[in-house]
Amino acid sequence: MQASFVVTRFAPSPTGELHLGNARTALFNCLLARAHGGRFVLRIEDTDLERTQERHVEALCADLEWLELRWDEVPYRQSQRGAIYARYFEQLEQAQRVYPCFCTPLELDLARRSQLSAGRPPRYAGTCRELTPAQIAHKRAEGRRASLRFRVPLGERLEFEDLVHGPQSFLSDDIGDFIVRREDGSAAFFFSNAVDDALMHVSHVLRGEDHLSNTPRQRLLLEALALPVPRYGHVSLLIGPDGAPLSKRHGATSVRALREDGYAAEAICNQLFRLGHSSPRNEFLSLEQMAQNFEITHLQRASAHFDPAHLIHWQREWVHALSPEQARAWLAPTLPRGLDEARARAFISAVLPNVVLPEDARIWQQIVFGEGLSFEEPALRAAQEAGPEFFSAAAGAVHEQADLGALRGATGRKGAAFFMPLRAALTGRLHGPELAPLLAAMPAERVRERLLQFARARS
Repeated sequence: MQASFVVTRFAPSPTGELHLGNARTALFNCLLARAHGGRFVLRIEDTDLERTQERHVEALCADLEWLELRWDEVPYRQSQRGAIYARYFEQLEQAQRVYPCFCTPLELDLARRSQLSAGRPPRYAGTCRELTPAQIAHKRAEGRRASLRFRVPLGERLEFEDLVHGPQSFLSDDIGDFIVRREDGSAAFFFSNAVDDALMHVSHVLRGEDHLSNTPRQRLLLEALALPVPRYGHVSLLIGPDGAPLSKRHGATSVRALREDGYAAEAICNQLFRLGHSSPRNEFLSLEQMAQNFEITHLQRASAHFDPAHLIHWQREWVHALSPEQARAWLAPTLPRGLDEARARAFISAVLPNVVLPEDARIWQQIVFGEGLSFEEPALRAAQEAGPEFFSAAAGAVHEQADLGALRGATGRKGAAFFMPLRAALTGRLHGPELAPLLAAMPAERVRERLLQFARARS
């Protein structure tokens, strides 16, 4: 594979949020281009003006930039390429490879139902395929609007090699004539998607396997227009742990939702890299390292299972790799206002090993710095069983800053008999971050106050 010929693209329709499945498609195409020193093109397929919303375009670009999947050219907008498509429509009309279709949506739906009830695959029945010029003129005179259909050759076998699924074979008679231009004059997906790939010199197209049946149509179009045909690879679809198509019931499935939950872009990419793509590299990888290890031959045909637990694993790997400065910046929104730097560093040092998302740190921020404290039942019982004398002695050892050594010496206890009731009284829990850095972060008055609460209790 020569580097100068590798051009990939991501071509989303801006009708909603960037879903994880589409994000993985963008990642794979970006990695393929980077692996071979090629170009990665972003094309916004917005010819469906009724469903396209500009806010979705802006959000989509923002999500891709956040994931660091940067494109190499100014994003293309299909809605701005109407004049280009018109030239190729004219070329097809002159070659008599297309014809006007006046069938209404109701007529098409009835024909489809009839075919299904007869046990035949639904395809266009060719109702308008052989209309004479006089019949066409008559329908136009009646004010009927027409779409434009591509005339699929009859009796041919269409064969090509898919980069993921291998040899493919389709009978042209099973495809049926398809629409290339809608009634409103806008280009349909089959047409604009294929033509733009050719004009943008796209050499490799990685997309979802639900597009596999589209490929013979688009190859026919490009061959009819004498345009270059890219190599297609159709990657497996994402499904949830239960084997059902990935949906909101499996948790957050959009990049925006995961970003708002506090997941890191690097963690998301590390999981997506391994969904439907095998790699011997099991450690946390940068995008550059992913590109170096991305292989088309490692793309798998079986459905890829998205498991939120795996994403949590990669998020935890990302958190553990943070430098103190990076951790400070990441958790800054969770810290109380006006907190001095020493206590901030102590708090982050304490909670970071126990944190996956910022929300985890917010819980401990309330425990360490908050006024009230809620107790889990086992923790409350452990504190009460330690007795008032234990807490009275511990509270008396707290001066400008609580020190574990001083508290241990004052109470005369060691091991679990010392740590468990102390942790219970100070945090309301029996498990959590290491106690020493928590004490360094917690104001001395707060420590003394919580200890005295149990010192005053009756045994």
